[in-house]
Amino acid sequence: MSTDYNAAGFGAELPSPATLLRAFREPVSDVGRDHAVLDSAHELVRCHEQRQRALEAAHAREATPDDVADCSHRIDTIDEQRADLVARIDEWVAANIPHRSGASLHTETLGAVIDRMAAKWVAAQQALGVPEPAARQQSKGADGRNRRRAIAHRISEDRPHRVVDTEAHLQWYRLAELADGYRDLITEVAQHRRRLPTW
Repeated sequence: MSTDYNAAGFGAELPSPATLLRAFREPVSDVGRDHAVLDSAHELVRCHEQRQRALEAAHAREATPDDVADCSHRIDTIDEQRADLVARIDEWVAANIPHRSGASLHTETLGAVIDRMAAKWVAAQQALGVPEPAARQQSKGADGRNRRRAIAHRISEDRPHRVVDTEAHLQWYRLAELADGYRDLITEVAQHRRRLPTW
């Protein structure tokens, strides 16, 4: 459920944590007022996945100095894409969410908050051993649907089970904390107790 501003006469809503996490997992299919936020959130996850792969390639044992330089360039490009997506979210906030003077100013823009959640989502997925997006495409059934449940619980075989469990628990716990913080933030914005920066 989204935090609805229609009742207050604002005509806009912020996506709920559950909707945001769903957008991290798969592209948004329904078009709504928060579509720009959810679409950008999905793309932020793709950026963080690409960034993680580039970091792993740069730190690979067989990486040459040229490989490291190439990875560094890719990371810079990805970070520019992330900045554009964060700005897109923040522009939506500036255009659709009223900013009450007198309410406490939050320290981060909504785009920055969602970017941090997207990064933690990728870390949590990696801790579970969830395959990369290309591997997920190969796991589709004859009807075209992803076999998410089987994939989501698959554990990487190259690490001991206990280490994976500990790391996965830690990453998912941190993601849950960020989701709780996001819920508190959008609730306080809806109640005019907090305003989002729009710089």
